[in-house]
Amino acid sequence: MDLILLNDGLYQLVSVTKEMMEHISLLEKVDCFDLCDILRLHLTTYHDAPYNVHVMNDGTGYFYGCICR
Repeated sequence: MDLILLNDGLYQLVSVTKEMMEHISLLEKVDCFDLCDILRLHLTTYHDAPYNVHVMNDGTGYFYGCICR
């Protein structure tokens, strides 16, 4: 799975690592789209005004979604 991030006007694919999943405990089997939502909630902060975006907590850009492979 890769995360789609926007940083300085350029979209990037960032592979999900074990470090990103470190504090997440999955109690049941989830599909890729559910895991994307879980990662979004864990790795981002939502800003509604004025841009309505999810900003990565580590400052690497804006979260746009996931690509499931």
